[in-house]
Amino acid sequence: MVSGALPGFRDFYPAELAERTHIFATWREVAHRFGFVEYDGPPLEPLELYTKKSGDEIVGQLYNFVDKGDRAIALRPEMTPTLARMVAARANALRKPVRWFSIPQLFRYERAQRGRLREHFQLNMDIVGESDVTADAELLAAAIEIMRLLGLGPDDVRARVSDRRILHGYLLAAGVPDAAFGGVLAVVDKIDRQPRDVSEEKLAALGLGASAVRAVMDVPEQTSLASIQALNVQGGEAAVAEFSRFAEYVEALGGGEYLQPDLSIVRGLAYYTGIVFELFDAKGELRAICGGGRYDNLLKQSGGPDLPALGFGMGDVVLGELLRARTLMPAPAAGLDVWVAFGESAGVSDAMRVSSRLRARGLSVEYALGGQQLSRQLKAAAAAGAREAVILGAPDVAPDEATVRRLDDGHERRVRLDEWIDEAGPAASARSPTHS
Repeated sequence: MVSGALPGFRDFYPAELAERTHIFATWREVAHRFGFVEYDGPPLEPLELYTKKSGDEIVGQLYNFVDKGDRAIALRPEMTPTLARMVAARANALRKPVRWFSIPQLFRYERAQRGRLREHFQLNMDIVGESDVTADAELLAAAIEIMRLLGLGPDDVRARVSDRRILHGYLLAAGVPDAAFGGVLAVVDKIDRQPRDVSEEKLAALGLGASAVRAVMDVPEQTSLASIQALNVQGGEAAVAEFSRFAEYVEALGGGEYLQPDLSIVRGLAYYTGIVFELFDAKGELRAICGGGRYDNLLKQSGGPDLPALGFGMGDVVLGELLRARTLMPAPAAGLDVWVAFGESAGVSDAMRVSSRLRARGLSVEYALGGQQLSRQLKAAAAAGAREAVILGAPDVAPDEATVRRLDDGHERRVRLDEWIDEAGPAASARSPTHS
């Protein structure tokens, strides 16, 4: 018995691959509109590339091994280290800011569950070399435009945005010691997914007093620009002003309806340095669709150049689930343009010659590879989703003529074969045939 795919991995049958292709095409279309250029890197990288950034603990999540050259390597779990390596190699020659995107397949040995597999494809969009908040707004606007182009409006998706510097200043003003900041962020990151008393116990264990605990538990209430502007933010006044300017720019770029300030968005990774964001379905039924933010120190820490940078990752798994839930996946594309069938006075070589000429005109064409009765050929044409069938060698049809049958309604017309082929092409196939 043939076993199925490995746990957490997917087979893409034609219907599933068509959905993936639809998502990829939208990703590439928006990236093009925003002036990003595509790059790629190898699926295998030195293990050190990932441990240098995340520490040795990441090894437990990787598909890693020692190759035949005695090198410790891993299947890529993310794209940012590869980006840092590639930018570092040509940093002086690259036009700034760098606006790159990629669609890598990524691998992590994690527990497979809804919205998270052991492999997925991910759109990565990054801007390197620009420190102004205009870049943050541009990046979020690109993510929002993808939602819009896929048919997901602000009632379907919310862009929840925060700023790590504002949150840090707010926590300092509330009496949270700097040494506890990392632990507090971990609590805030899960604050809407665990009972309140559990969060409070964790905060107390970090050494926070009662007033500081209350301030942390109030973080999810900061969900408007006005409330964030009114906060007591120790040393973060400039960040608040920048966040206000960011919101203004997102509005100017057409994404204001999607924008939802939310100070509880911290992103689980410690390397973020400023504005961070996540896109969620508005009903809250799924994991985050997309997440990212500014990571001005990461490239240098990863062995790359000391350049400001920001980016996001958008996976295909959750996005596909949301599109299917909202019935926004396009219907399967039409099958063949033409099926070439042949009757008693024609043969497979005649079908081959006609098929070859039609394919040269840009049409998708199929014919029966083995000898079959005409009725079976026409059944096969319908099963293949052909738009129409051209029948060669039918009774009472001249040698230079053929019968063209529309397969949706069975309408037939007689044509001069050479003239019909000369007029055929993708543009013609999109038009409804004229009744004879």
